[in-house]
Amino acid sequence: MFTLPTRNDPPSHVIEDAVSNHDTLESVADTLQTLLKGAESMLPDGVLDFLHGEPVGHPLHPLLVHLPLGGWVIAAALDHLPAKSPGANDHAADLALTLGTLGAVGTIATGWVDWSNTRGEARRTGLIHGALNEVGFFLNVGSILARRKGKRGLGKALSGAALGLAVAGGFLGGELVYRHGLGVGKTLAHPQG
Repeated sequence: MFTLPTRNDPPSHVIEDAVSNHDTLESVADTLQTLLKGAESMLPDGVLDFLHGEPVGHPLHPLLVHLPLGGWVIAAALDHLPAKSPGANDHAADLALTLGTLGAVGTIATGWVDWSNTRGEARRTGLIHGALNEVGFFLNVGSILARRKGKRGLGKALSGAALGLAVAGGFLGGELVYRHGLGVGKTLAHPQG
């Protein structure tokens, strides 16, 4: 299913095509989308519309992404910035990491709800995007637990790896929006006369 890049393909498209154009991903996406549609059908009235962002007029997922990314970036900065005394930034880093990880719950839910309606390459790319970010989420949960047990080195390594996965996932999220138009309205506004 892989397509060869043309001279005019931007590097971002070439990378996305290389990671997402595989038959195995299509099969996994079929199975997962069927499961998600079944789960969505069991939600109480209005919940699915809320998760899609109907009350605010646009998808919630792009808005909520700032919660985990902000917390995780701040935690990484505090973990590695010099402090006045050893461990002076630890509490603030742990708090930012925890808040970011808690914020990821809604981000993940809205992302999967939006993904459940995708097709083709956007569906395969979205599957990888989501998987990278969920692994990052669980690494951050592990980081929080390690930090609470006094294993700061392990905690920093786990949250650092998680942030790297979130950046890779964010790259693919950009492709979903800017290349495939996921979450972008396709209608033109009527000009004011």
